[in-house]
Amino acid sequence: MAMQTEIRLTGSGGQGLILGGIILAEAAILQGHNAIQSQSYGPEARGGASKAEVIISENEIDFPKVEKADILLALTQVAFDKYKDSLKEDGILVVDSSIEISENLKAKKIVSAPILKTASDVVGKSMVANIVALGVIQELSNIVTKEELEKAVLNRVPKGTEELNRKALEEGYKLVKSV
Repeated sequence: MAMQTEIRLTGSGGQGLILGGIILAEAAILQGHNAIQSQSYGPEARGGASKAEVIISENEIDFPKVEKADILLALTQVAFDKYKDSLKEDGILVVDSSIEISENLKAKKIVSAPILKTASDVVGKSMVANIVALGVIQELSNIVTKEELEKAVLNRVPKGTEELNRKALEEGYKLVKSV
C-alpha cells in the first residue's frame, strides 16, 4: 500500500455507497491502518448523486477530504460525469459497464464491469451492488486484505444477510478476473 490512498465511491442515493465507505474504512482499521470516512448526498437522497470518501493511510491523516482520488468508483453515468475529473492520472477507475467513459480520460487502469447486473442477476439482490463493488476494488488494489474486508462486511450488514454479502464479495473478486 502507498503511504496514503484516497478513494471516492460515487453513484446514486440508495446504492449503499455510504455503507461501502464505512466498511472499507473499518477493514483498513482492522488491518492496523488509519482511516477516515466521510460522505455527502445530493439533495434528493434516494436517486440523487451520492458520494462516500475513504482515506487510508499508514500515517496520520491531516486532511479529511479526498482532493484527487487514487481509486474512483462510479455506479451511475451522472456520478461519473460529475466526479471523473477528481481521479489522479495514475489512478484506478472502476465503473459499472452501463457507463460511457470519455475518450480523453487519463487513468493508470480503467475497469468497466457489470457490477449492478452481477448484484441483481448473479447474487440475486441489486442492493448488494456496493459489496460487489468492494470486491472489485479489493481485487484490483489489494488496499485491504480479503480477510479484513469480509470481517468488516459481516460486522456491518443486517443479520441474516451474511451469506448473500459473502457471495457478493466473491462475485466482485471474480469480475476483475473476467474483465
